[in-house]
Amino acid sequence: MGHEQIVYEVQDRIATVMLNRPDKLNAWTHVMGREVRAAMEEAGRDDGVRVIVLTGAGRGFCAGADMDLLSGISGGGVGAGREAARPAATTATAGGPAGEFRGTYAYFPTIPKPIIAALNGPTAGLGLVIALYCDLRFAGDAAVFTTAFSRRGLIAEHGISWMLPKLAGLSQALDLVLSARKVDAAEALRIGLVNRVLPQGELMAGVREYARELADMVSPRSMRVIKRQLWNAQFQTLAEATAVADREMVQSFDSADFKEGVAHFVEKRAPRFTGR
Repeated sequence: MGHEQIVYEVQDRIATVMLNRPDKLNAWTHVMGREVRAAMEEAGRDDGVRVIVLTGAGRGFCAGADMDLLSGISGGGVGAGREAARPAATTATAGGPAGEFRGTYAYFPTIPKPIIAALNGPTAGLGLVIALYCDLRFAGDAAVFTTAFSRRGLIAEHGISWMLPKLAGLSQALDLVLSARKVDAAEALRIGLVNRVLPQGELMAGVREYARELADMVSPRSMRVIKRQLWNAQFQTLAEATAVADREMVQSFDSADFKEGVAHFVEKRAPRFTGR
């Protein structure tokens, strides 16, 4: 399947989805949004994929919504803005998180494999929203982050008002969204926006090394269930999350991956997980 604005490839059981408008700092368009979603869902279905990496071509991850799109909304009035903000139809992934994860970009938690954002440069506005919906974020040391919305006369869009306080805390989230100031990679790491910061020239190698470890050493079934548990737990009490864990633990005892997990440890060899 051909793509206009992304590059999709699979190697070593890692699917890489690359935003591919480098001359525009990978500014987000409707076409890019459709292609990213299709690629994520394809990777989710593919038994040959265990981990997904999302990154940007060139010197940036994503500079936010394409300014032509924003200009069109501005010129078209309220009706055009409502159309642009209309939630996409929810595609429920089998065994995915609960129905809270619906809307144009909130589908990332329903993809049953870990998604790592490799943030190789400017990550702004909608680009930051997309990064926050990924499961993990690794940044190059030259990456810069901004919410951007308040400086465009906009609001906290697309669920960032829910995501950002969970990662950085309410006070930090208010600062970042109200001021839309720029945050460098070191500060992003300190306040919890990203998991790791790597030298710019080593970012993709470091991300792939981590992804390879997940792909080679970790049960795909475990990753699928754990991702679902942790995202769903954001809407559960401790008692509810514990009850889910108890049920999932019993089911894991019957899985092929549990048997292989014990066998490879006892036999001191590399695992051969199947995801079943």
